[in-house]
Amino acid sequence: MEENLLLSGKTIAITGSSRGIGREIASLVKNYGGNLVLGARGNKKKLIGNVLELPLDVTVEESVKAFYEQAIQHFGTIDVLINSAGVGAFSSVIDSSTEDFDRMIAVNLRGTYLACKYFGRHMVERKKGHILNLVSIAGTTALPGCGGYSASKSGVMGLTKVLQAELRQTGVQVTSVVPGAVSSSFWDGIEPAPHRSNMIPVETLAKHLLYLINQPSGAYVDEITIMPPLGIL
Repeated sequence: MEENLLLSGKTIAITGSSRGIGREIASLVKNYGGNLVLGARGNKKKLIGNVLELPLDVTVEESVKAFYEQAIQHFGTIDVLINSAGVGAFSSVIDSSTEDFDRMIAVNLRGTYLACKYFGRHMVERKKGHILNLVSIAGTTALPGCGGYSASKSGVMGLTKVLQAELRQTGVQVTSVVPGAVSSSFWDGIEPAPHRSNMIPVETLAKHLLYLINQPSGAYVDEITIMPPLGIL
């Protein structure tokens, strides 16, 4: 597959681009010549070649709106939005922190909603575009210790399904990407530290996202589940 030809002239916006899956797919897109709009907490506005870095807090609507407006102002159009911003905290429901629960809902679900809302309007006006929402196997499977995380990711799955129903006739594609455990910086600082050797390599998942961006016309991929070789970890 000649990804460089298919990405030439395309602009991809990525939330949560400073680490993990977001950072890895950004690196691939850059290597294959696509324009990039990268949003993350701690970013300062910076333009290097075809890469625009912007500050972004997906829990704050004005921040998401500003991220969208500056992306359009600079590149004119956005072809692909990848919602990769996400946080996780893991414990039993009865022992969990309400603050952690609220944070996961705010980042994982509300943040995805806000980005889809603003970039989705732009894509509907253009009658083309592709939104990829990072869900999780925890959003479709009951896993002990994942109460708040599962709730947020199940919400993203439901939101994505509604967007598919609402936008299908407009020419805008919306895809749920449902990975199993991915070996990335997402796990940094999480205790007890999980064993990562059998997880999906982050670069492998990023390549799958690149293939989704480059899929041939004539069909939509509504949902794709990508699992570690040995299954759920």
